[in-house]
Amino acid sequence: MAGSELTHLDERGAARMVDVGGKPETEREARAECFVRLAPATIRALREATLAKGDALAVARVAGIMAAKRTPDLIPLCHPLPITGVDLDLELGDEGVRIVAAARVAGRTGVEMEALTAAAVAGLTLIDMVKAVERGVTVERLRLLEKRGGRSGHWRREDG
Repeated sequence: MAGSELTHLDERGAARMVDVGGKPETEREARAECFVRLAPATIRALREATLAKGDALAVARVAGIMAAKRTPDLIPLCHPLPITGVDLDLELGDEGVRIVAAARVAGRTGVEMEALTAAAVAGLTLIDMVKAVERGVTVERLRLLEKRGGRSGHWRREDG
């Protein structure tokens, strides 16, 4: 990690919460994704809305939104943020569901972890919703796609 420092460690290597009190509030946004790989029969059940638990995609979307708001309860050193918006897009394809989460805030620190948490929990919820039909579901490729705002500016994944 040349040229960077681990901000959540103090000079002795102990974990710490970063003090963002002196930073200006700016508009920030982050997008993250994951992919839930499903068998053809499970995809068919999602398309035909025949799952016993109901609308799995709608439930996963709500779970992702709720998870973004609870990120500091799950990730120990994350700051509680006044999130201004969270969107989840669930695209049903031939091999599974691509989940893209976007989180926005006007604050002193970014919302990357909120976007990642939203995507991950939406994926886990989808597994819970379909596990009666398919036990071997996997969540793959959880990753940050893009972030905007703050001192470091705009970053976009090249292969995203």
